[in-house]
Amino acid sequence: MNLFANVHELVLESLASLQSSRALPADLDFKNVTVEAPRDSSHGDMSTNAAMILAKQAKMRPREIADLLLKKLVSNTQIEHIEIAGPGFLNLTLSKSIWLEAIPQIVKLNKEFGRSSIGKEKRVNVEFVSANPTGPIHVGHTRGAVFGDALANLLDFAGYNVTREYYINDGGAQIDALARSVYLRYLEANGNSVEFIEGTYPGEYLIPVGESLKEGFGDVFVEADEAEWLPKFRAHAVRSMMELIESDLLSLGIKMDVFYSEKSLYGTGRIETALEELSAKGLIYEGYLDPPKGKLPEDWEPRKQTLFRSSEYGDDVDRPIKKSDGQWTYFAPDIAYHYDKISRKFDHLINIFGADHGGYVKRMKAAVRALSNDEITLDIKLTQLVRLYKNGEPFKMSKRAGNFISLRDLVEQVGSDVTRFVMLTRKNDAPLDFDFDKVLEQSRDNPVFYVQYAYARINSVLKKARVANINVCDGSLISADMQGVEHESEVYIIKKVCEWPRLVELAAKHNEPHRVAFYLYELASEFHAFWSKGKDTPSLRFIHEDNVMRSLSKLAVARSVAIVISNGLGILGVQPMDEMR
Repeated sequence: MNLFANVHELVLESLASLQSSRALPADLDFKNVTVEAPRDSSHGDMSTNAAMILAKQAKMRPREIADLLLKKLVSNTQIEHIEIAGPGFLNLTLSKSIWLEAIPQIVKLNKEFGRSSIGKEKRVNVEFVSANPTGPIHVGHTRGAVFGDALANLLDFAGYNVTREYYINDGGAQIDALARSVYLRYLEANGNSVEFIEGTYPGEYLIPVGESLKEGFGDVFVEADEAEWLPKFRAHAVRSMMELIESDLLSLGIKMDVFYSEKSLYGTGRIETALEELSAKGLIYEGYLDPPKGKLPEDWEPRKQTLFRSSEYGDDVDRPIKKSDGQWTYFAPDIAYHYDKISRKFDHLINIFGADHGGYVKRMKAAVRALSNDEITLDIKLTQLVRLYKNGEPFKMSKRAGNFISLRDLVEQVGSDVTRFVMLTRKNDAPLDFDFDKVLEQSRDNPVFYVQYAYARINSVLKKARVANINVCDGSLISADMQGVEHESEVYIIKKVCEWPRLVELAAKHNEPHRVAFYLYELASEFHAFWSKGKDTPSLRFIHEDNVMRSLSKLAVARSVAIVISNGLGILGVQPMDEMR
C-alpha cells in the first residue's frame, strides 16, 4: 500500500490518455516523472514534475502541459484540489477519505507495510567491515559495520536478494606480523619474557591465542626457527581472530553470509584469469607512471610496470597491477575478487569503505566496469570518522584491545541498540560525534530514546484501552470506522505514516539507510507533539470510554505509527521497546 505510487500511476495513466487523444505526442519518455511530497505542506499533499520533465520532449510550454494534465486529474474522486504552481508543477491535495482508508490497510499489512518490489529478482552483494584479521573490530569499523548491515536490511525490505560479505585480508604482510605477535604470546605462555617491537601487535586479545597454542604444541616451538612455526601460527592466528571478529559482529546483531579469503586467490590462477580478461580487451600494458605529485622521494625513479588502463573507465591515471620485481600489487587480488563477484551473477555490487580508502574508489569502479562490460554497477560508500566524547571532552576507553577502542567496549558501555541507532544519525560520509552522556540520557536530544519512547507510549495506551475493556486486537482496529478521526493534527500524523513506503524506496534507491533513522525521529516527534495536545484537548485523546468506535479509530492511528516504528527499527537492527526501563 503506497499512496505515492498510486498517484504516480494515476498521473501516468492521465498522460497516456492525453497521448491517445493526441493532445500530447506519442513518443514521450515518462521515466523521470515523479510524484513527491512538496517541501511546504501548505502546497498540498503531493506534487508532480510531469509538465516540467515532458516540455522539452513534447516541444510545448510546461504550463500548457500542466493545464492539460490538471483537466484530466481534476475529475478524479481521490483528488480534492489541484493547482498549477511556479513554471509548471502540479500540486495535489487528496481527499480526506483516502488518508483515512489507508489506516486499516496499514494495520492489516503490519510487518509487510512499506515493503517494496523494486528489487524483485535483483541480486545485490554488500561487502562491509572487511577489517584486517589482526585484532578485534574497533570503533571506526563499527560505523561501517552498522551502516552495511542496515543497508542490507533496507535492500532486503525493498525486495532485493541480498548477500552480506566480508573480505578477509589474509594475504598480506600484516598476517605474518600477526603470526609473529602470536608467537611472542606463545613464548610468554611458556614462561618466557618477551618484548613487542615496532611492527607487532601488543594487544592483550592475543594472550588467549598464545595460551591455546601452548596447549596444542607445548614448548615444541620455543627454540624453533621461524620457518618451522610461522605457517602453523599464521593459520591459527587468522582463525582465532576471525572467531573474535564474528563474535564482535554478533554482539551488534550482524551475521555475514559469506567470508571470502584473499589468500584463496593466490596460487589458484584466479588473479591471472581476471587479468587475462582485461588483457583480452587491450587494457593491460607495460609502461611507466608519471612521478607522484608534490615533493619526490629521494629514491624515486621511473620503473617499468604492468598497468591497467583504468583511466579509460573514469580513473585519474592508469594503475599498476604488478610491481617491477614481478610481485602483485594490492590492486591485483582486489580485481580478481571483484571478478569473482561478477561471475557469481550479482546485478549490483556495493562496497563499504572507511574514509581513508577514498583514493581507491575510482580504480575499483573502473575495474568492475571493464570486467562486466559496463553491465554491473559498483557503488562505494565511504564512512567517515567517529569521534567519542564524554563530559564534553574527547574520550578514550580501555586500551585492553591494543592501541584502539574496540566495538565490544562500545557495546558494553551503551548497548547494541544505542550503538546502531546513533551510528545512523548522520549520513555515512559526514563525521559523527558519539557523546556518551547524550546517548544515554532520556530526552529529545537522544534520538534512539525519543523513537523508543513513542513506541512505548503507544503500547501503554493500547494497554490502558484493554483495561477499559476495549478490544484493540488488530482485527478490531482493521474494522474500525475511521470517521472518528476528524482533527487536522490526526490527519497530519496519518499523512506522515503514509510517507513510509516512499521513504523506503528512496532510501534503497540511493543506498542511504540513515534516511530511515531521520524519518523515524520525525515521526516520533510528530507523535509526541500530538500526544501533548491531547492533554489540553480531550477530543484528541486516544481513549473515549463513552464511545468505543471513536476510540478504535484513534487507536488504529496510534497502532499504525507503532507498526512503522517497529518496521523502521527492524531495518536499523534496533529492537522496539514495549516499555521504557
